[in-house]
Amino acid sequence: MRKLLERVANRLGKHGSFELDPAISAGDLVILLAHLAARVWRGAWLRLRMRRAAGLVMVGRGVRVRHARHLSAGRNLIIDDFAEVMALSRQGIVCGDHVTIGAFATIKPSNYYGRDLGQGLTIGDRSNIGAYSYVGCSGKITIGSDVMISPRVSLYAENHVFGDATRPMRDQGVKRAPIVIEDDCWIASGAIILAGVTVGRGSVVGAGSVVTHDLPPYSVAVGAPARVLRSRRASALAEVDDDARA
Repeated sequence: MRKLLERVANRLGKHGSFELDPAISAGDLVILLAHLAARVWRGAWLRLRMRRAAGLVMVGRGVRVRHARHLSAGRNLIIDDFAEVMALSRQGIVCGDHVTIGAFATIKPSNYYGRDLGQGLTIGDRSNIGAYSYVGCSGKITIGSDVMISPRVSLYAENHVFGDATRPMRDQGVKRAPIVIEDDCWIASGAIILAGVTVGRGSVVGAGSVVTHDLPPYSVAVGAPARVLRSRRASALAEVDDDARA
């Protein structure tokens, strides 16, 4: 039983070499295996409705996927408990290999009645969307590979138009603009990324930050609005230089 769970975890590609903690009891192993089997069973039903799935699909309790024929995935997609994916969009929801959508996360490119279809979402290999996060992909959102999105992060690829003070803002429509999060970024808990922003490769966005402008590659940015504190690349070069002088 232990070997079976380890084999499945390794196949999911989340770990280089996964081994269960030896302290886990036989009873807990049975519970883990039961939970795993239930997720695989629910995933098998979702997989039948999806546009494409190249590998295993695992689905938690209470997950809602609307218009699944607009959802595609590479190898091994995990959707955790009570997440909601509204896949109806012009470009669909496209997940790479080994993608995880966290518990209670919401992905919403379009409203539920089919008016003004949004553009959709692309997620690269080995990336995740954290628990309770909101991805409003009415404008196109592109998330690269190896991106870590922590819990309660919000991405909004549209803004309300409010220039005419004589009309209700709800009647003035929205302006959409894409969001791009390049490879190997970490978006920490509670961060907000607004429409039209590109977060450069290898960047870190601090917890609770509000990103309103593009961030250069390898930035460490914090605050509301977010400002760049330093460059990870410059810091690494400085450490190498210090080591060389020592």
